[in-house]
Amino acid sequence: MSDLHYDVCGSGPVLLVIPGGAGHPMGLEGVTERLSERFTVVTYDPLGLSRGPLDEPVGDQRVEVWRDNAHRVLEAVLPEGESACVFGSSSGGIVALDLLARHPERVRRVVAHEPPSVGVLPDAARQRAMIGEVHEICRAEGVGPAMERLSAGLKGRTWEGRAPQRAREIAADTPIGIFLAHVLLPFATHAPDVEALKPLSARLAVGAGQDSRGQLPRRSAELLAELIGADFVEFPGGHLGCLEHPASFADLLVRTFTRPVPAESSPGS
Repeated sequence: MSDLHYDVCGSGPVLLVIPGGAGHPMGLEGVTERLSERFTVVTYDPLGLSRGPLDEPVGDQRVEVWRDNAHRVLEAVLPEGESACVFGSSSGGIVALDLLARHPERVRRVVAHEPPSVGVLPDAARQRAMIGEVHEICRAEGVGPAMERLSAGLKGRTWEGRAPQRAREIAADTPIGIFLAHVLLPFATHAPDVEALKPLSARLAVGAGQDSRGQLPRRSAELLAELIGADFVEFPGGHLGCLEHPASFADLLVRTFTRPVPAESSPGS
């Protein structure tokens, strides 16, 4: 896809927001409005889902493509030689980590909230199998049953092998349908470049929701922070805390982004 889809609001230092799911920014208005009081908020919409139905079918997505296009967005909005803060949630957090690893000269600080990088977990093989099962259920039975299977897997619940009838009515071309069919598997099984991120750890904070304790995305977030040597920050709410508690979530983001960064780890140093 050659077109870049992003929106800009507010004024101040640039803050790039990379949403989770299929990259759709719907529902983020509360947090971006609050953040725009302190930042020029650039909301990256990888597939352009906020602009209406897509004109063509969506293929399987790749972290590298989303990362490269996010970098192109930064090149479009940043003055030469300057860098941006980046916030990514869930699948967007995976992209944010890769953006810092590959383009540290354009990234001042990153907050990655609950990136579900299952490969870092001690039970990685079991979690990859669960994600693969979600993918197969989505193809064979539809979005609703796949969503029910994923929910059980994220929370560590036993899967009964069936979904309520209401769940079977979710359309495949919705953002959640696109996420389950084309984003979840390649993103959750993408291996973050821990070795490239270690020297940049002072610029990184990995976040998780206080209501997510024991759940898969929080487990991966805690372990990533430990492996990289980055700060771990607990945010209000759960995996969707930025939608559930937009004001307090945004305020904590501001405090995290405005912490001093050691000079030796700043871009250009």
